[in-house]
Amino acid sequence: MKHCWLNKGNSELLIFFAGWSFDENPFKFLDASGLDVVVIYDYSDLTLDVDFSGYEKYYLIGWSMGVYIAALLKDKLPEFERTIALNGTPMPIDNGFGIPHRTFDLTLKYAAEGLKGKFYQNVFYGEEQLERYMTCPVARTIENRVEELHSLKALISTTPAEANGFYKIAYVSENDKIIPPRNQHNAWEELGVSVIVLPDGHFPFYNFKSWKEICK
Repeated sequence: MKHCWLNKGNSELLIFFAGWSFDENPFKFLDASGLDVVVIYDYSDLTLDVDFSGYEKYYLIGWSMGVYIAALLKDKLPEFERTIALNGTPMPIDNGFGIPHRTFDLTLKYAAEGLKGKFYQNVFYGEEQLERYMTCPVARTIENRVEELHSLKALISTTPAEANGFYKIAYVSENDKIIPPRNQHNAWEELGVSVIVLPDGHFPFYNFKSWKEICK
């Protein structure tokens, strides 16, 4: 895994687990005032080389595949004031609770082509969001992102995440084209987690101005 600090010098820390194929760039527009923010991304391996110590309070947001990864690594993370899942589930490849197997396999098969345009057209809700993303896009290579998806498939196939009681609230976008909203609702109902519905697509961050607005 890789990480990037977006802010430092505060007494509270937000740990953000990003989704597949992303890095810190598309999230830099969010105001980080009052919080230290560290973005975790690239799940080609699960080495977590970050010092989280020394903070008074901790918050966690998992987005997309980051929801699963954060739950998988929860025993290595601090105790949180609040844990939020955003358009993801702890069962990320699942016909009833995540991305259906056939859909995921097709995404994996055509990942290199999809990352040239089609995938991000589905991630963002409308041309305006896509154009905004293109002003500060992911900087990773396509090859690196394809490798990450293969690693995720192998990991998810062999290592389930134990998420009972971990997440306290979940955001679900009603126009999510990556993970079916119905499957997300099914997963959170199964885990007894309250859901907030957003009128957006898979990448809902443009609905917010700051990290605090999302986590508090």
